[in-house]
Amino acid sequence: MSEIPARMTAIGIRTPGGPEVLCPEERPVPAPGAGEILVKVQAAGVNRPDVVQRRGLYPPPPGASDIPGLEICGTVVATGPNASRWSIGDRVMALVSGGGYAEFCVAHESHALPVPPDMAATQAAAVPETLFTVWHNVFERGGLKAGETLLLHGGSSGIGTIAIQLAKAFGARVIVTAGSAEKCEACRALGADVAVNYREQDFVAETKAATGGAGADVILDMVGGDYIERNYEAAAVEGRIVQIAFQGSPKTTVDFRRIMLKRLHHTGSTLRSRSVADKAAIARAAEQAVWPLLASGRVQPVMDRTFPLAEAAAAHARMESSAHIGKIVLAV
Repeated sequence: MSEIPARMTAIGIRTPGGPEVLCPEERPVPAPGAGEILVKVQAAGVNRPDVVQRRGLYPPPPGASDIPGLEICGTVVATGPNASRWSIGDRVMALVSGGGYAEFCVAHESHALPVPPDMAATQAAAVPETLFTVWHNVFERGGLKAGETLLLHGGSSGIGTIAIQLAKAFGARVIVTAGSAEKCEACRALGADVAVNYREQDFVAETKAATGGAGADVILDMVGGDYIERNYEAAAVEGRIVQIAFQGSPKTTVDFRRIMLKRLHHTGSTLRSRSVADKAAIARAAEQAVWPLLASGRVQPVMDRTFPLAEAAAAHARMESSAHIGKIVLAV
């Protein structure tokens, strides 16, 4: 462990606010605890929860680092007590509860997965948070099956671009919503069967038209607000709506008769606050089902832009502009 420095550069949040509050600062290098590994970070993914945390609205769970960043790729440089899966020098990508925007980051060994041999670090850093979210919510909670139809809001986002590819790989039809002609075209290029420009078209009507009036079997929603009632309209009988975020309001007025008449299920989840065991189970299932697709290149993260670690503020400004298609990553 002699080659590990005592101090590192990390991105701190000076005070809740806009992108400009993200600043490089010096921090102690964290030490891995029981069942944990220390990773020398090569790249870190940028995600919407990081933006919400920066604004002061999404505090890290108890015991987690206050440094933002929920997914990393890098090399294992130290292991904590009882951590046996990984060896020094292994390349891993990992889901973390915080601390990703830094030169070194601690991860639980069960939340790390091997990097496919031909995958760049910047690509690998764009995988864990997105993939675990999609796998758990679309396939485990939503139960999407071959031959069913997925309605996916935010199709050109990091989560959306992976969800399109996975749903198609497992034999589903995919309808997406996106906010521009360019984003709709990008979704179609990834395999989406129908892309709805929500600024110009009504996704309820378009979903019904595309399914012969039946509606979508699974709906993945990160918008909330008035989308909740519209999702009930767009859903098929026995449809499953899975809520993973609220870019609109978390509160709305809904006519719940649709739930009864269509026998709908409305569920949801967050990833960051889940137990170590929960995340480990999601990681194991995703590794088994999806890693062959990643290794073969059949499913790949769609990359928007990579910024140096010191330019985390510019990366957040890019995300908040909503001009991006796919993932934004920090190179360390």
